[in-house]
Amino acid sequence: MLAALSIRDIVLIDRLDIDFTGGMIVLTGGTGAGKSILLDALTLALGGRGDAGLVRHGATQGQVTAAFDVAMDHATRKILTENDIDNDGDIILRRVQSADGRTRAFVNDRPVSAALMREIGARLVEIHGQHDERALVDAASHRRLLDAYGGLESEAAGVAEAHRAVRTAQKALRTHEDRIEIARREADFLRSATEELAVLAPQSGEEEGLAERRQAMMRVEKIAGDLGEAVETLNGTASPIPELASLMRRLERKAEVAGGIVDQPVALIGQALDLLEEARGELEVQLRKTECDPRELEASEERLFALRAAGRKFSVPVDELGALRERMETDLADLDAGEEKLAALEKALTAAEARYDELAAALSNHRRETATTLEAVVAGELPELKLEHARFVVEIATDPQARTAEGIDQAEFWVQTNPGTRPGPMMKVASGGELSRFLLALKVSLADKGSAPTLVFDEIDTGVGGAVAEAIGIRLARLATQIQVLTVTHAPQVAARAVGHLLISKEKIDADRVATRLTRLEDGARREEIARMLAGAVITDEARAAAEKLMAGT
Repeated sequence: MLAALSIRDIVLIDRLDIDFTGGMIVLTGGTGAGKSILLDALTLALGGRGDAGLVRHGATQGQVTAAFDVAMDHATRKILTENDIDNDGDIILRRVQSADGRTRAFVNDRPVSAALMREIGARLVEIHGQHDERALVDAASHRRLLDAYGGLESEAAGVAEAHRAVRTAQKALRTHEDRIEIARREADFLRSATEELAVLAPQSGEEEGLAERRQAMMRVEKIAGDLGEAVETLNGTASPIPELASLMRRLERKAEVAGGIVDQPVALIGQALDLLEEARGELEVQLRKTECDPRELEASEERLFALRAAGRKFSVPVDELGALRERMETDLADLDAGEEKLAALEKALTAAEARYDELAAALSNHRRETATTLEAVVAGELPELKLEHARFVVEIATDPQARTAEGIDQAEFWVQTNPGTRPGPMMKVASGGELSRFLLALKVSLADKGSAPTLVFDEIDTGVGGAVAEAIGIRLARLATQIQVLTVTHAPQVAARAVGHLLISKEKIDADRVATRLTRLEDGARREEIARMLAGAVITDEARAAAEKLMAGT
């Protein structure tokens, strides 16, 4: 329910804080006191259209905050969870209206779009009035309300699930049919391509490995040439080894007469010869290691070029050739086994449609039974609302071929205001006063089924006599035993039925400005206000007595 409403700088309201209770609460006051301003402010907090004209003259912005106390399993909390908005406590809607026309919306202090605030607000409050075009006059909601009244939500959910199964089966069948058609058109290409790829047998990562192997062999081939030249230098005719060996022998022969002069050079030349021999041996060893089969390099290049050519041919990276082959083989398998699989999918779709048709037909029958019951209950409310010659009709149009997630029915609330006239949609047939009373009769009949936790009725008793006003008051009070009801009224018979009474008035602030004020009325003050509503400007003792009697009758 609406627990509190805080308004700052909206039209004539500079500062207003209201705490609400459950049950039926009435708002009364003289014409122009600000009752409509209060509802405009609430509508703004519920996500209604912003307007710079709502900002109090002289202020840069206005603000409305509405706090709601709702059950933890209420549908609104699911919306908050889906949008990552904290919802452990009260749900607080806050709307800031700037004088330049811009607005900002917050839910539990989280910035949100006006559209999301409007969606949340619609789940929390319904506003009904003579010219209100939302709530029950919205035909799109009638089927849902009918299901709620009959307790058919579970059946409706089953139909929705069956509808999803039909859509899934339809999609699977269409997808398979499309694949078969594509496969048929490309069958020859697919067969030659899969044969080519089967022979090629590409492996994942093969291109990279071949490229690295090819580069390695090319590097080794180049190094082998250099090693061969080095070996040839040490082994060939230009090798310094024989000449150094001969020189060392000549020096050795003269060592005995040289008196030690050549000993050190001979030793060093010997060491050099040893190192050259060692280097020649190592070069020959490494040269043998670089020996590779030229055919291997050729084969690697041919394989690499073949893979890359296939990639270009089929317009895919080389690493995806294997996956392409698998897809092509699957397409061919679908073509080869297509008729068998197609028949199975068609059978599955037929079964899903039969299941849907069965559930939808049962739901349709239950909706018609519920409609008959609802018509009778609403009819029982109409006479005391001076609509004894009127008739309420739940118009249901059923089309078994129009399978939707909501079933095969279109439901709309119609009325017949006078005998001999044709029934039609409430919004088109009923006058303003009649529409208000039809809505009240319907809302009382529906009680809290499919309803927001707070209902606001804006002067639905306008233009009715005392007996009708009394009937309206009784029904609003009865409805308030189920959910919170806020009523703006000029009828004392309605005001007397309330458990809470708020008086809206104007107060002169200075010579150039007035402000709207709100007072919670108790006991004597409440009786005085109801007496004013009965008598007018001059309150008589008779009016006070009548007010006392009305209040005692609650």
